[in-house]
Amino acid sequence: MFTGLSAFPLTPLQDDAVDEASFSALVSRVAESEVDSIAVLGSTGSYAYLSPEERRRVVQLAAAYRGSKPLIVGVGALRTSQVLANLRCAEEAGAAGILLAPVSYQVLTDEDVYGLFRDVTAATDLPVIVYDNPGTTHFTFSTALYGKITELPGIASLKIPPVSAAAAAARVAEVRAVIPEHVSIGISGDAAAADALNAGCDTWYSVLAGTLPEPACRIMRAVTEGRHDDAAAESAHLSPLWKLFAEHGSLRVIAATTEHLGLAAQNCLPLPLRGLEAEVRRQVAAAVESLGLTA
Repeated sequence: MFTGLSAFPLTPLQDDAVDEASFSALVSRVAESEVDSIAVLGSTGSYAYLSPEERRRVVQLAAAYRGSKPLIVGVGALRTSQVLANLRCAEEAGAAGILLAPVSYQVLTDEDVYGLFRDVTAATDLPVIVYDNPGTTHFTFSTALYGKITELPGIASLKIPPVSAAAAAARVAEVRAVIPEHVSIGISGDAAAADALNAGCDTWYSVLAGTLPEPACRIMRAVTEGRHDDAAAESAHLSPLWKLFAEHGSLRVIAATTEHLGLAAQNCLPLPLRGLEAEVRRQVAAAVESLGLTA
């Protein structure tokens, strides 16, 4: 579950409520693919914008439509008590693992974050993914903190930010040197995934795979078969999409892609997130069409 390809589907909204039909269809679509796990309520799943009741319903739907795929559930929230409530919900739904980001409003210290993971791992037998996403949480993990947190019982994986191709091997080696052998290293940032996997990352936590699993599966398949040049070529083929991710953010671009393919209603992001302007939407549609990506 903590190696291979993990797909992160959107949580589409319509009329300011979770679009249950579209979400269920996205999860079913991913469940029928070759991904190794499905992760809901990550950043792509807009967890920070959903009420506890909405989050509970999303987890229930994901559990119902995941097929045989292991289900990973994001439980991040501002207060530890809220995290633990989300954790109970994930356990009740039969989640196989949880994803935890140190969500903040006030600036968090290393001790705050260590205490959060200590409290959560003490409260559950489910394996935990440490979610390092400084772009949304505004907290940056040090390599030393990785080492300290991964010594806690129950930590199964790190989800690290993207690294450049030139730095990937050195960064993976640096992280691997401070964490236990059983903890996997997962990469986020789809454009960096092929290089990071080729450099030794164990897992790809993928935005793209949540809507378009097949091109992501091709990259992952090439890596697992040792065809590293093919993996890099498959990723390079998707560069028009990666460029848009870099310019406008992966969430807005994948939402526009999902809408363009008819897999979610227009304007499916939670307000105040307004999605992309019309001209950029046309660029997304052109990229999707030129790459032959279909629903």
